Amino acid sequence: MTMTKRQLMASTAAVLMLTGTAGFAQNAVPEGTELAAEQTFIYRVGDESPSYDPGKVEDVDGADVVRDLFEGLYNQNEAGELVPGVALDHTVSDDNLTYTFNLRDNAKWSNGEPVTAADFEYAWKRAASPELASPYAWFIELMSLENASAVIAGEMEPDALGVTAIDDTTLEVRLSQPLPYFPQMLTHGTTFPVLQSNVEEFGSDWTRPGNMVSNGAYVMSEFVPGERLVRTRNDQYWDNENTTLDSVTKLVIADENVALTRYLAGELDRTDVPAGQFPRLSEQYPQQAMSVPEACSYYYMFNLRDNGPEEFKDPAVRNALSMAIDRDIIVDAVLAGGQKPAYYFTHWATAGFEPPTIPMADMTQEERNAEAKALLESAGFGPDNPLTVDLVYNTSESHQAVAVAISQMWKQTLGVETTLSNQEWQTFLDARGTGDFDVARGGWCADYNEASTFLDLMQSGSGYNDSKYVNERVDELLATAKTSEDPNVQYTEIEEIIAEETPVIPIYHYAAVDMLNEQIKNWPVNNFEQNWYSKDLYKVAAE
Repeated sequence: MTMTKRQLMASTAAVLMLTGTAGFAQNAVPEGTELAAEQTFIYRVGDESPSYDPGKVEDVDGADVVRDLFEGLYNQNEAGELVPGVALDHTVSDDNLTYTFNLRDNAKWSNGEPVTAADFEYAWKRAASPELASPYAWFIELMSLENASAVIAGEMEPDALGVTAIDDTTLEVRLSQPLPYFPQMLTHGTTFPVLQSNVEEFGSDWTRPGNMVSNGAYVMSEFVPGERLVRTRNDQYWDNENTTLDSVTKLVIADENVALTRYLAGELDRTDVPAGQFPRLSEQYPQQAMSVPEACSYYYMFNLRDNGPEEFKDPAVRNALSMAIDRDIIVDAVLAGGQKPAYYFTHWATAGFEPPTIPMADMTQEERNAEAKALLESAGFGPDNPLTVDLVYNTSESHQAVAVAISQMWKQTLGVETTLSNQEWQTFLDARGTGDFDVARGGWCADYNEASTFLDLMQSGSGYNDSKYVNERVDELLATAKTSEDPNVQYTEIEEIIAEETPVIPIYHYAAVDMLNEQIKNWPVNNFEQNWYSKDLYKVAAE
């Protein structure tokens, strides 16, 4: 979820200059704007998020909520550039291993207590601790924090993690190796502060309305799981006077077409465009239908665990299934929302990424189909021994439409018999995480605007390597890329290995395809990650 976010590398012992200043409102409403009497924003999501705990949030919709409730060291502006959050700026040591953050002294928790560097230290150590068992603990390791691997593995105590509160407004972070894009990682929820006394008072119930103490522009005022979550203005937020929207409501509506009907009836301010309907809607509602590149890749993954299906351990089978997918039909006919075919894993618009040359991408679909047939036959499958595939995906009309189309392609080209199974979101996540699948739908959205956010999923120890793909060369290349002067050398080789071994099938690169109420202004269409902050939005009066 970002667009062209600049690469923010601080020079030796220099202060990082950020867009904006401590007192400047990023969402300044233009002078003379007539605002709507009611400053509300209501939007749709398809599933309930597993958690709104910053240390455990793992999905895109949950992250949207957490960015409203909590504020990290830095935020993003509408172009995806870093702007001050709780941190005003930072300096970097000569060896690029120690970052010192200067925190604002007017940041407060929703209970009026000051936000301090100790709140960040506690939150980061908590996220890395085996006790929390966060699905995103691996992100702390990706940040190259000192001793992160050992802490996450339980080999060292959390206090050994390379983060220390020097005083209330000074946070020191120590890395195990220089990481040029480290500041970009600090807009992710895993790095947001958490108030220790709040967690200790309420335990696992601390994230419920009335219990949660947060430091963002909004507080959670109502939460009915599977139905709605309401957040309202936090009057203790340091920039509350420049926040315009009074309330933001997230509604869980599983059916995309029902959501669209409710949007057109004026009940919603934003909803996803159902698969295939963008051309019609963009013609009928040109000021409301939008499609912009979004930093996400859609793919299918194979279960490569030792106890996984034997047939999918053969790269020829995996390659055959990949080649038999006509990606142009998927993006042009099934989805029709500005998505692009994917023959490599990293999203094509990722900052600094040089798309690799993948042989399959230069073939016609007829040539791919012929190669797919030959590969599957070489693996021992054919009319007398058809390949069967169990494909699971989370409940969504769009996911179903893609799955049906692909199953038909596999049947027509290869004679493959596919069983489709849709699962509720949490059940689906559990099944993927435990290996209870043969082939599963995957979607990954960037945590920061750099290719490693995609390719790190291929690392053997990644928390989201649900295929359990292991390749020592890939692990080596990923490690080397973190300190490489030109990591595209490593990224290209990794993409080539993925294309050859096919642990996953890249299918398409996302576009954000939405209907947005014309009254809602300042939506970050140029933010490639599509990270949005309700505090930066406002609602104008209807014409």
